[in-house]
Amino acid sequence: MTIENLSSNKSFGGWHKQYSHVSKSLNCTMRFAIYLPPQASNGQEVPVLYWLSGLTCTDENFMQKAGAHRIAAELGIAIVAPDTSPRGDDVADDEGYDLGKGAGFYVNATQAPWNRHYHMYDYIVNELPALIESTFPVSNKRAISGHSMGGHGALMITLRNPERYLSVSAFSPISNPSNCPWGKKAFTAYLGEDSAAWRHYDTSILMRDAKDKIPGLVDQGLADDFLTEQLKPELLEAAAKANDYPLEVRLHEGYDHSYYFIASFIEDHLRFHGGYLNG
Repeated sequence: MTIENLSSNKSFGGWHKQYSHVSKSLNCTMRFAIYLPPQASNGQEVPVLYWLSGLTCTDENFMQKAGAHRIAAELGIAIVAPDTSPRGDDVADDEGYDLGKGAGFYVNATQAPWNRHYHMYDYIVNELPALIESTFPVSNKRAISGHSMGGHGALMITLRNPERYLSVSAFSPISNPSNCPWGKKAFTAYLGEDSAAWRHYDTSILMRDAKDKIPGLVDQGLADDFLTEQLKPELLEAAAKANDYPLEVRLHEGYDHSYYFIASFIEDHLRFHGGYLNG
């Protein structure tokens, strides 16, 4: 598979790079960012943390705003940040910010017109890791994290593929998408009216039934404007407790939904993942 380097910036002794490639899963050209720590330049294969961003974001938001490079360089962890949806002039879109481009929700769409391109689940689980591991000096040790819609994606993907990840974390995840406005809108469009199909992509439902359990960490700000209507962390915590799932949910007074919140606790998440990726 051919990839094109779009930019390179040295950061904390490593390199932040952007690439584009033609995705078979998504039937379009996609862009991703990768941070390669200094250890990767010394012939060492490093583990990878995949970061899934939230609504309206691209590959750039986390890499530019989270302040993750310093700790990733110290721990010797690569970070891969894909885009949040397929892109292109012929890719279906919607006028709302919460559907279409920038809002792929990390599912495989089954409904027209979305099913031509919107297979973000396949892209994140299979295609992108295969590309990363065949192109860069990384190992097959993987962890995954994300924010909001991406927090939903990280948790849901791990619950469905526990053999692929050593740890999972999330900031402000959409915990029960079948039961909130964002999730209902996206799932109806991408998956259809039958809510039985939604269960396969709903973190709180999947967590109650999970047999293989991967250590997880969730941080949620209590001043988050989306807390009550969209995120519902109490349902995720209840699902984890019901199944004795090893998920720590931390609630933080005063913090909102922004990257100020992510930057405040990203070191905790990287060290959490580092304990499993480097263990």
